[in-house]
Amino acid sequence: MEDGDAVRAGGGLPDASRMALRGPAVRRLLALRAGKMLTAGHVRVAADALGVSERTVWRWLAAAQSDQTAAAYPGARSRADARFTITPEVRGLLALWKGNVRAVHRELVLRAARQSPPADAPSLTTLHRAIQRDLSPGERAGLAGGERAARKHDVFLARPRGWRNHVWETDHMQAPVQVDVEGRARRPWITWFTDCATNAITGVAVTPVHPSRESVLAALRSAVLREDPYGPFGGLPEKVRVDRGKDFLSRTVTAAFDLLDVTVEDLPAYTPHLKGTVEGLNRAVESMFLAALPGYARQPRPGKRSSRPKDEVLLGFEDFTARLLDWTLWWNTEHRPAPLRGRTPVEAWQDDPTPLRDVAAADLWTFTLEDAGTRMLTTRGIRFKKRDYVGPWMTGQAGIQVRIRFMPHHDHRVEVYHAATGRYLGPADLADQATEEQVSAVRRARAARSRRLKKDLEASQRERYAAVNQPEAPRRLGALTGAQADAELARSAGTSLSQLALPDVIPHAAPPADWRTPASLAALTTAGRPAPLPSSRDSAPVVPDGPAGRGAPSTPDEDGDPS
Repeated sequence: MEDGDAVRAGGGLPDASRMALRGPAVRRLLALRAGKMLTAGHVRVAADALGVSERTVWRWLAAAQSDQTAAAYPGARSRADARFTITPEVRGLLALWKGNVRAVHRELVLRAARQSPPADAPSLTTLHRAIQRDLSPGERAGLAGGERAARKHDVFLARPRGWRNHVWETDHMQAPVQVDVEGRARRPWITWFTDCATNAITGVAVTPVHPSRESVLAALRSAVLREDPYGPFGGLPEKVRVDRGKDFLSRTVTAAFDLLDVTVEDLPAYTPHLKGTVEGLNRAVESMFLAALPGYARQPRPGKRSSRPKDEVLLGFEDFTARLLDWTLWWNTEHRPAPLRGRTPVEAWQDDPTPLRDVAAADLWTFTLEDAGTRMLTTRGIRFKKRDYVGPWMTGQAGIQVRIRFMPHHDHRVEVYHAATGRYLGPADLADQATEEQVSAVRRARAARSRRLKKDLEASQRERYAAVNQPEAPRRLGALTGAQADAELARSAGTSLSQLALPDVIPHAAPPADWRTPASLAALTTAGRPAPLPSSRDSAPVVPDGPAGRGAPSTPDEDGDPS
């Protein structure tokens, strides 16, 4: 290519490219001048490429000889050192006023006026220009909205997708949908595991109220098992990412992962981008499914309450669970996420030849139980948490040492193993379990006590529900024996203020002697107590018999004397 062609090609560059080429071009010309090879042709070619005159290029070279700033930014204003810049004081004001530039400008004007002598404050336009020039978009967003807003302007690296069951991610999500749970509107919680390589939802559990480690274990069982109705996804992953949730890092869940040879990666707090697969699923389920359900109530802005139509009929918990599982099936079998390039999660799963590690259902159930130590099997069964548990297999087994394992919050049943050999013996159910009516009465008494005693711990009154993997009615957790229910009801019976009110314990004072009081009422009064003084409205004297009638006040005559 000839020099003239290069000049014409450079002359067609956009203005932004010409500005970016000024510094390198001037520095190249300076290098030629230092080597005594600079000619007028070099300057002419540079001027044509940069879209300026030759005289301008010579002026840039002269300024760059003595000023490094002029060599780095040719053509910049000579008064750059006098222009207004963002100082730490301005940054602090921007953070104080949440990015409100006009409020920062008012503060700067007031501070400049209080100085002696008064100083000049920058104009609002100058302040806007300096903020745009000296602060990055992430800094501006962070000063206005905090670290989470600044993170939206960061650049994140994409992890390699890996292979199926290489890495799972798990999380709790409170659904922004009001659901009818035993007559009360509640927002259920969803706990699920997702495979990072195929975007498949491997396991899910739903709880009507607050999730717990039991929810994690229920979702883990549905994620690992590949038999119906959980397949074809499943098997043991190599690693699971969690976000420091206490349920995911509890002793029971951690022990289950250790026994299953699964590495738990505990991510730092407030880093949702480090588990983007499950966070993307949380956003997708709301916009693609939950937003269309009755009772959808997205969290409003601070200070505002969410509203929904008063006549709206809410879904039952069982119906909500069924619809969520149907959507999960659609996500796994029909949805085509962009990272999979036109494939569904089930197609990506089946195309991956990575071998799977399976666990028997009975062994998996054992791994996901919490250990309660050893007990002695007596003629009354097994004593656990001051309650007795019995099972039909215990006949003839009294006197042996057993080990108890149980599902958290499922107090109605425990699993029993031989303490020496570890052999599974069988389940044991709570003896003398309270009826549903007794449990309901106990809950009502507890609620009344909670309203009166505000200092009681909220956790002790929290109701827990079992996590489910299939559509079914919500099932409360927390078993009681009949004796425990009767004892608690007896304790609460003597604490009701309405029941303690005894209006006839203290008799009324006796009326004045000149009153005509029925004998039935006089017997209920206390003699010797002073009668109450009459009020100003009833200051007229009362006579037993008179023209005005029995017990009626007399009427004054025209002279003011009573007749």
